[in-house]
Order: sequence, then structure tokens, then C-alpha cells
Amino acid sequence: MTVKDILDAIQSPDSTPADFAALPLPESYRAITVHKDETEMFAGLETRDKDPRKSTHLDEVALPELGPGEALVAVMASSVNYNSVWTSIFEPLPTFGFLERYGKLSELTKRHDLPYHIIGSDLAGVVLRTGPGVNAWKPGDEVVAHCLSVELESSDGHNDTMLDPEQRIWGFETNFGGLAEIALVKSNQLMPKPGHLSWEEAAAPGLVNSTAYRQLVSRNGAGMKQGDNVLIWGASGGLGSYATQFALAGGANPICVVSSDQKADICRSMGAEAIIDRNAEGYKFWKDENTQDPKEWKRFGKRIRELTGGEDVDIVFEHPGRETFGASVYVTRKGGTIVTCASTSGYNHEYDNRYLWMSLKRIIGSHFANYREAWEANRLIAKGKIHPTLSKVYSLEDTGQAAYDVHRNLHQGKVGVLCLAPEEGLGVRDEEMRARHIDAINRFRNI
Repeated sequence: MTVKDILDAIQSPDSTPADFAALPLPESYRAITVHKDETEMFAGLETRDKDPRKSTHLDEVALPELGPGEALVAVMASSVNYNSVWTSIFEPLPTFGFLERYGKLSELTKRHDLPYHIIGSDLAGVVLRTGPGVNAWKPGDEVVAHCLSVELESSDGHNDTMLDPEQRIWGFETNFGGLAEIALVKSNQLMPKPGHLSWEEAAAPGLVNSTAYRQLVSRNGAGMKQGDNVLIWGASGGLGSYATQFALAGGANPICVVSSDQKADICRSMGAEAIIDRNAEGYKFWKDENTQDPKEWKRFGKRIRELTGGEDVDIVFEHPGRETFGASVYVTRKGGTIVTCASTSGYNHEYDNRYLWMSLKRIIGSHFANYREAWEANRLIAKGKIHPTLSKVYSLEDTGQAAYDVHRNLHQGKVGVLCLAPEEGLGVRDEEMRARHIDAINRFRNI
């Protein structure tokens, strides 16, 4: 049995759930990995100079054992997120520490502690097998997967699964991720694949769409409401492009911060009007490596008010981190919210606390999304309210280049990876709905 037989079954219009259930599983499959014995390969290099093309491998790996509450999924397409970049450059820490700790949890989790890490936190594909206790999904179901992996044995996570003490991000803090021909997931990671999207389009939103939903819309994040002014850093990027859509769809006013004319045009095409090109306007929030420049914060705040009719922002959608955080705290209105989910420019944030405490502002930490938030975010994709921001698609063999491009910020929106899918454009089931939204679906492809 080979993965080609699986692909043939997926592409056949006559395949039934029984056909998929009867398919013998291959003993091995191709996957993108990093290797435990190479974690020091970039020692001494600056972050910028670490090259994912050198550390990622396309390996033939053994099929993992299927456990209770789990599913094996044939992966038609996946995508590259920043966590795959971090994994590939072994920052801030090699992910093998995560796998070792997870491997100590139980006999079943020992499977994850391997000398290689199969990476990737998104997928669109077809269920091949489900383990004991799985009733909601069956072989042949077309699915996408969110990346929240939790054990749900502690009461801490029962109001909000992100608070589970054994909460992990699949494909980053667990093994058997989505940049592969087959992936192992917990069955409660599975959600219906939106029928009007191709495999690669359906795989693109997952992580970033759910993250932006919790961060901006959910009561666990900023709780955005109609009329809010929302400052969105990197508004045409992987995260920001979804935040911009959520703001527009929810009746808020996005103030989009970008770094080029091209990225500004993308935001305009989504419907945004208030746009700041930080490079063209020359904002330098740091005088040197250790000293911020409050005069630049004030110049930035003045520019925002010019775009909002004199109002400060209610919410700042933060993810650059160190480079921008002082400015973000300063420009937020009294009683406003800075919600942060990452630190792509550095983890050690510095800000003037007088502008926080005396103006009763809030800083909220936000990380991925709980089960319900991920489902709601996917539902909005399926309804055509929010659209994929896929700009470019790579082959599985070229995943290292895809990660390099994301690392060097050479991309727009999201970049996809074809895994089992032999070409782009496959997997569309609802052509009528697709036709209604085709311009929005292709918005990032036409730049």
C-alpha cells in the first residue's frame, strides 16, 4: 500500500466511507522534519541569518500508532506559520524539549519523543482512520484541523481549553504535524472543510484565523465591538490580514499599519481606508538598541488621529512585540486594550507604565484559540464572511524555501504547501458559492 492509493481514492468521485476504511495504511510517508542532532547548526548566527532551507528535511518517516480519541488524516495541503519558522531555526528553544516533556506524560505520548520532529500546524485533508472513542468523524470525511492539543484531564481547562495545563500547539509542541502526507491529530481538532475552497485555500486560515478571532473578537481577547478603532500592525500579513477582515466584518474601523505601497493596496482591496505606511512615513520608535523615542510615539498618535477624526484607538492588535510595544501602549485611548499574541521582533517588551496605569489601559495576552473559538472562526470561513489570504503555494519539497520566505518577510498573507494534492485548485465542492466569492478568495493571489 502506498500513499498514491490514498490519493487515488480521494480523487475518485465514487469512493465511499467504507472504501476509505478498507484502505490499507502505508508503513511510512513523506514529511518535513527537523533533526535533533542538528539543533546547534546555527550557533553564533544572528536570527536573520539562520536559514530554514538548511535545517528542514523531506524524510520518509514511520506511520505513528493511532491512539484513543485520535485520527490519522491524509494531508492534501498545509501552510507555513511563524511557529514552523521558529522550529526550523531552533528559536527561542529547540522544540525537542517540548517533545521530551510530552513524551513523559503517558505511554501513548512517548510516540512524540523522537530524534526528528514532523512540523506544521495546519492541514486540509481526508480522514483515514479514527481511534477508539471517536464518533463524530469517519474515514472519508473532508476536514481541516485547528492546532489546539489538550488532554482535558484538569478542571483548569474546562471553561477555556487554552487554560488546560497540558495545552500544546500541534506540530510545534507535539510531533506528527501537518507538513506531511499523513498527520496524527486529536479528533477534536477536526472541523469541516469549507466546501467552496480548494485544499490549499482551506488549509491556509487555520492557525492565524483562529488566533486573530480570539485576540480581537472573543471575550477572552479584546471583545471588539461596532465602532471601535482598531490599530492593526502588519495588516496585510498572515495574522493581520484576518484581523483586518474581522474588524471590517464586525463594524469596527481598522487602522492598518503596513510597510509598503503594495501592502497598503492589499488593505484597500479588503475595504480598509485608514492606512499608515510606517516605512514611507519613517517611524523610528527606538533611538538606539536600548532607548525608545517618545517623540515618535506622539507623531504616530497624531497620525492615527488624523485618520480617525481625532479619536485614539480602542484596541491595538499587537504581535511585532519589542519594536512596537512602547508605541502601542502610548497610542491606546484611556481605558483601551492592547492585546498581544506574539513577539516577532523580540520578546522583551518595554513601555512607559505611566501611560498604562494612569490611563487605565489593559494589556491582554492571547494565545491561539480554544475549541469553540476555532470552530467559530472556521464557520465564518465556511460562510464566506472571512476569506483565505493565500498568496503563494509551494510543493512539499520546497517547504524550506517557503519557511525562508516567511522568515525574511518576503511573503504576503499566508503561503500554502501542497502535500498529497498533485496540483492547485482541487477539492472544491461548492462551485456556486465559490463563484460568488472568487475575487475575495483570490485577493492575495493577484498582487
